[in-house]
Amino acid sequence: MTTNLSDKIINTKDDLLSGLTVALALVPEAIAFAFIAGVQPLVGLYAAFIIGLITATFGGRPGMISGATGALAVVMVSLVANHGVQYLFATVILMGIIQMIFAAFKLGKFIRLVPHPVMLGFVNGLAIVIFLAQLKQFGHANAEGWLHGSLLEGSVIDVAWLAGAQLYWLLSLVATTMAIIYILPKMTKIVPSSLAAIAIVSGLVIMFNIDTKTVGDIAKIGGGLPTFFVPEVALSLKTLYIIFPYSLILAMIGIIESLLTLRMIDEITETHGSSNRECFAQGAANIVTGFFGGMGGCAMIGQSMINVNSGGKTRISGIAAALFLLTFILFAAPLIEQIPIAALVGVMFSVVIGTFEWSSLRIFHKIPKGDAFVLILVSLVTVITDLATAVILGVIVSALIFAWEHAKSILVVQQDDYKGSTVYKIHGPLFFGSTSIFLEQFKVRESQNDVIIDFANSQVCDHSGLEAIDTLAERYLNAGKTLHLIHLSADCRKLLKKAGNLVEVNVIEDPKYFVATDA
Repeated sequence: MTTNLSDKIINTKDDLLSGLTVALALVPEAIAFAFIAGVQPLVGLYAAFIIGLITATFGGRPGMISGATGALAVVMVSLVANHGVQYLFATVILMGIIQMIFAAFKLGKFIRLVPHPVMLGFVNGLAIVIFLAQLKQFGHANAEGWLHGSLLEGSVIDVAWLAGAQLYWLLSLVATTMAIIYILPKMTKIVPSSLAAIAIVSGLVIMFNIDTKTVGDIAKIGGGLPTFFVPEVALSLKTLYIIFPYSLILAMIGIIESLLTLRMIDEITETHGSSNRECFAQGAANIVTGFFGGMGGCAMIGQSMINVNSGGKTRISGIAAALFLLTFILFAAPLIEQIPIAALVGVMFSVVIGTFEWSSLRIFHKIPKGDAFVLILVSLVTVITDLATAVILGVIVSALIFAWEHAKSILVVQQDDYKGSTVYKIHGPLFFGSTSIFLEQFKVRESQNDVIIDFANSQVCDHSGLEAIDTLAERYLNAGKTLHLIHLSADCRKLLKKAGNLVEVNVIEDPKYFVATDA
């Protein structure tokens, strides 16, 4: 009993310290994404607090961190610029409603259709995006200058790079932070290494009065509690016409990023989260956020990795992160504003190293070329455009590659039986991709008058397969020959039954033969 109590105390301590680390890392990220969207810093901070608190409490993945994200912020830019921030709040509310509808229909299970190469591309692409986003911290431009625009805009080309002592100090502090994060766990795990690194580097900067950029140089984070209000937009079809396309896109991006992050954390922790519960919590969080002046959000892979690596295992870590962030806003803004950006950049660089699937580089020449292509494609599209586009494109390309490869696997073996019938044994699935090859392998003129097609080792998968059978039946009918189908699985017979007169062939139910099933 004492041991269990001791373990609970240790786990709670780890969750609280991990939550504090995540909260510190959330501050510059939330501010950055607020500037990207074209709204005030507090709009991003409020979103990080509200969404983080609700999803940590009610979500489907303990230990996963949610908040304002760049993937959503880049979509919001034109909406805010053209219609104002009130329309953004209304859009976020509708976004949440769409996500809750998604959860109500239990559509979260479809995340299982995302192939592993797409997952690898998603992780690698986001690691690159996180890395590129940090490069802006090495520039001279003011906060709005180097934070506004897309995640890539200004990160490499438009930044006026630091030079001389400022650059050397920044690089040194970043390296020191990363070294502490790497070395400290080998010595002790009492305190999360990321939190210790931030504290030590901040102490060095304050103690030696080092001239380097701090959180306060980006924006002031002090403020009051978020207050409830109804977005000041007209309740009309015109408003719906404006906000619905943005809401739908944001809802899809939020769901995809959240569920893929959930799946990744599942693999790391060897536990299982609930995708539909997470969709519901994300939707509820965005609805509340919209009514309290937040910019909306979803799961954050970087902060989730920080949390998991720092020992955050339960809901307490996410709840603590949200409450610590609110504490910063209400009471500790002057202190938090003194934290050097270099320390937070070092933490995020460590996250990049931990997030990127380096194993994908080692297995690159061992996996099928199609999978390798999908991996690279998803990574590049994630960096160049957005996550939703990358994942959807990756799934489509993977499906096409799958269809192409399986289209070539169908084989027709011809033989004559003792009754004088020509028997064609089919091997492989009959679907839209394989119908041409299927039809090419039948020799109508060379067949006997009675023809049997044996589907014991095949399956009719779709309407295109039915059409192929109908085309074949018509060819044999025109040649004055009879066509029979045997060994159709239950679902194939169901397809034929639904087709009615579309496929005019004889289906033989022969109890002497093994009938293929779905098992």
